[in-house]
Amino acid sequence: MKIVAVIPARWHSTRLKGKVLADINGKPMIQHVWEKVKQAHDIDEVVVAVDKERVFKTVESFGARALLTSPEQPSGTDRIAEVAGSIDADVYINVQGDEPLIHPFMVDELAQVFEYEDNVQMATLVKRIHNKEEIADPNVVKVVADRKGFALYFSRSPIPYDGSCFKHIGMYAYTKDFLFTFTNLPKSTLETEEKLEQLRALEHGYKIKTVETRHDTIGVDTEEDLERVREILAGK
Repeated sequence: MKIVAVIPARWHSTRLKGKVLADINGKPMIQHVWEKVKQAHDIDEVVVAVDKERVFKTVESFGARALLTSPEQPSGTDRIAEVAGSIDADVYINVQGDEPLIHPFMVDELAQVFEYEDNVQMATLVKRIHNKEEIADPNVVKVVADRKGFALYFSRSPIPYDGSCFKHIGMYAYTKDFLFTFTNLPKSTLETEEKLEQLRALEHGYKIKTVETRHDTIGVDTEEDLERVREILAGK
């Protein structure tokens, strides 16, 4: 089984333009992400999917493989589907390009689902919430799953009403067939209302396997996030 990790590195960002090249302690953010993913054991290749020549050149300068994709792609998933059109694999793992604190084992946890379980088309990571403030935070997506670990629903609202909560970590893995199936599905009502792309799969009747991890990460969306990550990586 061939598993490829793809890191979408989009230049334009609503809140922090050009963040994938933001300097974090002497390295661009995308390099931190790539270096962590390269340490994973259960993947065969790492590709950075870029939409700007300047990002392409930066990625190649630190030794990574970059692939220039259309700047018109509406999402990271669509960008990965474009990559899949030229790089063949059985499974593609979508690693966010703005999470430089990602742990390599998180990539392996997703990869191993496809190696050891049958009939999984799409998988994602979840982590138990210990901080009560996160439960009420709409920027922290919550998820509930069935007894076999398949997602029942994702929401920005606290779910379940009164019980143990899990946060969704936005790293996905898809089989090649399902990746193309997913990107060709029409946007769903719940996806639009919650602004959560993964609900498209659930609303169309497909299953998403959840994998619990003990690791966490921080998505960089603001200058404050960027400074916090700099301090963490500097050991402060």
